Amino acid sequence: MTDRKEFRDLASPAEAHDVVASLDVAPEPETVPLEECRGRVLAERVDAAIDVPGFDRASMDGYAVRARDTFGASERDPVVLPLTGVVHAGEEPAVDVSEGECVEISTGAVMPDGADAVVPVERTAEREEGDAIAFEAAVAPGDSVMAAGADVAAGERALGPGTELTPREIGLLSALGVDAVPVKGIPTVGVISTGDELVRPGGDLDHRAGQIHDVNSYAIAAAIEEAGGETVLYPHAGDDYEEMERQLRAAADECDLVLTSGSTSASAVDIVYRVVEERGELLLHGVAIKPGKPMLVGRLADAAYVGLPGYPVSALTIFRTFVAPAIRDAAGKPEPERATVEGRMATDERYGRGRTRLVPVGLVADETGDLVVYPVDKGSGATTSLVEADGVVEMDADTDYFAAGASVTVELFSPDVRPPSVLCIGEDDPAFARALDGVRNPRYLAEGTRSGFRRLRDGLPDVVVASGPGAPSEETTTLASWTREWGLVVPEGNPDGIEGLDDLLDADLTFVNRTTASGLRATLDAALDETDGGSERIRGYERTVRAHESPARRVRAGDADVGLGLRASAAKLDLGFVPLGEERVRVLANPERVAKAGVGELERALDGIAGVVTDLPGYDA
Repeated sequence: MTDRKEFRDLASPAEAHDVVASLDVAPEPETVPLEECRGRVLAERVDAAIDVPGFDRASMDGYAVRARDTFGASERDPVVLPLTGVVHAGEEPAVDVSEGECVEISTGAVMPDGADAVVPVERTAEREEGDAIAFEAAVAPGDSVMAAGADVAAGERALGPGTELTPREIGLLSALGVDAVPVKGIPTVGVISTGDELVRPGGDLDHRAGQIHDVNSYAIAAAIEEAGGETVLYPHAGDDYEEMERQLRAAADECDLVLTSGSTSASAVDIVYRVVEERGELLLHGVAIKPGKPMLVGRLADAAYVGLPGYPVSALTIFRTFVAPAIRDAAGKPEPERATVEGRMATDERYGRGRTRLVPVGLVADETGDLVVYPVDKGSGATTSLVEADGVVEMDADTDYFAAGASVTVELFSPDVRPPSVLCIGEDDPAFARALDGVRNPRYLAEGTRSGFRRLRDGLPDVVVASGPGAPSEETTTLASWTREWGLVVPEGNPDGIEGLDDLLDADLTFVNRTTASGLRATLDAALDETDGGSERIRGYERTVRAHESPARRVRAGDADVGLGLRASAAKLDLGFVPLGEERVRVLANPERVAKAGVGELERALDGIAGVVTDLPGYDA
């Protein structure tokens, strides 16, 4: 039996920050062409080598003069000066301005010798068929003239190190004649996903073998780019020691920082830490934070190394909390603006395990515009937690309880995060999902009718989607309703000749059901009450799946003989269907929230529900 690697003493979050910060992940500076420098960060100061502008120039169209020649001029008593020439932009003046003369000049043109001011053309008038100009206003020396070096003077500090180069800075560099720019190098980050169960997106999955798509490689790669790094994605390493060692050594030779995901816990097959200990230096194994306890930090050759947990929520939490700041610092990128909001907890939240906990939470605005906060915690392995949450609430290691109604601070994932326009919770229904496409920034938590009613009691959702015989204990406002045909989904051709629920009783058939939260499950239970026997006589009755299409997919895969489902699902998947009845789907608004703009937008989208359900078999508005 293989010895299991136990976690060392868990580091505190502060200690983990210090260890990661001690790693050197900054590459050498480089020089890039001006046209390729947007978004890069200056590695050193840039001083002006020339004056900008390099000559005294007119700042508007008019006439170059000696200012003292215009003194006393007015509209009633203009000063008239002979016109002796013209100077255009981009040419060397071929004329001087002597006392008592003027020269026509264009915006940006070089000031001719002798002139010290420009009179705008609109303050003048032609005389003597254009051979003389009447000046109707006096000017002072320097008026309408940009002196040489007035923008930037030669030898002056133009831009400092650490400046991010936007179009504005690039414009200045262009004016200075800089064609190549010294910038900080972009940290190169190698990403290696481990685990024999992983398959890259696009590959075929064998669910029976426990295979899943590789989420972390792509999610972490995107997070690296967002932090200012450049990703090198290495082939999937599996759980083979020799292959893992080969991949890690290659990445350490080619990258500034190496990240792995998975194989960091105390399992007997988790071997990354062994490679790091044998080929480098392991500085940290485990941090007192949830999610994300199994974290590794070390060095491999000349590269820094961080091992992220395998579950996507844990991996991205650890990356965002500890790794992204190190990449930003190496790339010279500023820390992103932190945005926090205050809200009140919708429900009690308990925790007492002696670790700092970062609770993913969602937000919804109540009828007064105040924010209600609710946990979005389906576990570290649930990828939907990544998109259903708006930010995190930190629970200190010594805090084990947030009461419903308690005020909490939410750190948003970015300053751009906004609460959904409308929060809908309840039954999974394809017609409602289609109607929701007509609403901007909605959120739909398809947790089942019972969950929708329970959450309504907590005052959380704007809208509940319900089906089946149940009814909410709270007052609601009906926005829309329709019917859907339900029954038994069977293989194409109905090979077992099933005609109704009685055929499932005591039969050698495997049934797959919906969860107890589903209104469709309640509809089935009501129908079973009318049969001879009950649910205990149906083989697999307690085998449940969450979504409306899930039982049909189990039947199509051959994992079940019969499933509870909708005619629409059976038709979509080319399966047989035994109808058992119709149930009504209701869209119920919290009456205190009907004035919300998002609820109104949803109601308008639902006005066209007849058009939405026309091509859904078994649906009727």
